[in-house]
Amino acid sequence: MADMSSTAVESDVRGVSGYVLRQAEPPDLAQARSVMLDTVYRDFGHGYLPRWHSDIIDIEAYYLAPEDNALFIAEQGGLVVATAGVRGQTPVSPPHPVEVASRFEEGRTASLYRVYVRPEHRRRGLAGALVDACLDFVASRERYTGVYLHTDARTPGAVEFWARRGTVLFDERVAVNEARGEAGEPFQTVHFELNIPQSS
Repeated sequence: MADMSSTAVESDVRGVSGYVLRQAEPPDLAQARSVMLDTVYRDFGHGYLPRWHSDIIDIEAYYLAPEDNALFIAEQGGLVVATAGVRGQTPVSPPHPVEVASRFEEGRTASLYRVYVRPEHRRRGLAGALVDACLDFVASRERYTGVYLHTDARTPGAVEFWARRGTVLFDERVAVNEARGEAGEPFQTVHFELNIPQSS
């Protein structure tokens, strides 16, 4: 429990007030799942897709059980209002572009997932504080040498948020869609590399 309280203190230092920021535990998972599912239905428009969203259903197996994985939550009044997860997962091609997969070291890459904030709690610094907690967690693990994430450009402010924190590796809105022409739904994925914080 000491680790959780220190994480909560850190969130205040980062300018987040009125919320508790900590690593998730099993009793939190139902509420965290609700935040995630609401986001994929509301913001992405396609809802739950088993091929891409199995981690949302089995959060414990993906984020709590593996030693080098973690899920962080922000809560207010006992309600989970935001999530962010770390998984030891190196992007592979396919489905990711070769330019992305070749950038990362196999087995030593942390990927960030499910950085979601309920709409009524946005623009309060929660996403940034949760990402900082994720990156601090990554930095505390000897295993990781790189951090990857991809975002859906349809999520309001997502590309701008990540561009302030990392480097765009591949923008499928441009590179892939130019090659696709009029075939099918346009891709909206933007791939990023983030920096691992240096220990002081």
